[in-house]
Amino acid sequence: MHTPTCPHTTVLLSEAVDALFQADDAQAGDASPADGTYVDATYGRGGHSGLILSRLSPRGRLIAFDKDPEAIAQAAQITDPRFSIRHEGFRHLGELPAASATGVLLDLGVSSPQIDTPERGFSFRFEGPLDMRMDTTRGQSVAQWLETADVEQIKEVIRDYGEERFAGAIAKAIVARRQTRGPISTTTELADLVADTVKTRESGQNPATRTFQAFRIFINAELEELQHALDASLDVLQVGGRLVVISFHSLEDRIVKQFIAKHSRDVYDRRTPFAPPKAMKLHPRDRIKPSAAEVAANPRSRSAIMRVAMRTAA
Repeated sequence: MHTPTCPHTTVLLSEAVDALFQADDAQAGDASPADGTYVDATYGRGGHSGLILSRLSPRGRLIAFDKDPEAIAQAAQITDPRFSIRHEGFRHLGELPAASATGVLLDLGVSSPQIDTPERGFSFRFEGPLDMRMDTTRGQSVAQWLETADVEQIKEVIRDYGEERFAGAIAKAIVARRQTRGPISTTTELADLVADTVKTRESGQNPATRTFQAFRIFINAELEELQHALDASLDVLQVGGRLVVISFHSLEDRIVKQFIAKHSRDVYDRRTPFAPPKAMKLHPRDRIKPSAAEVAANPRSRSAIMRVAMRTAA
């Protein structure tokens, strides 16, 4: 077996894989978790996948998804016959056979190589093209979108996806800059413009943090894709299977929390009050945050929240 090298420090590595493989006696029957089929819906740089493969028996299987061509190229180095990867986002999770997965993992963080590669345009810390696409082979870059977006469109994105209270001022500044000096094309141009516009900010946070987050989420349709994947997980998971989701900001975590809550209660049809309810589909299991030691070793993990739920009724 060839396990991928991993320059990216995987957050909640053992906790996530432990949660995937934690079978409930009442649900597991004679099946061993090691014989199951697992989905790493966000391969990234292979940290979770490597540990999952090490836990699988010869009968186990791991299916991975990723939009990033660089992640796909790295995954191609894995020669383990139990492993396969699809060059697609996890919105395609529902294309897998119904009730085929023992566990589904979604790690919603951006990998360190993506952030730290200037050419990808994810970070205000490096000069690079203002791209931010997870899949550089498809779709519009942020720079291309900003060439034509109007003030209201830009404001809505920054406000809704960045939770930025200065969204209106930043949007006006971006359009004014486009009209006078041409469109913004680099990360540092955007970061400097935001810094000149936002005069106050939380201690220790770059003024451009929320704007960069907003544009990345928008250009990759991250929240819509997350909702698609969560809905699909109900069809793909076997009864007793685990859904494990690691979020890194409140917008994602809110969607995951509300999704689990929605499907963790029996549903009564008010039109037929005497009919038996539709049984709940998920049972919440855990909410886990990184330990103090992990945060000290990897500060990027500090905002992570992992939620675990078990598939119940079919």
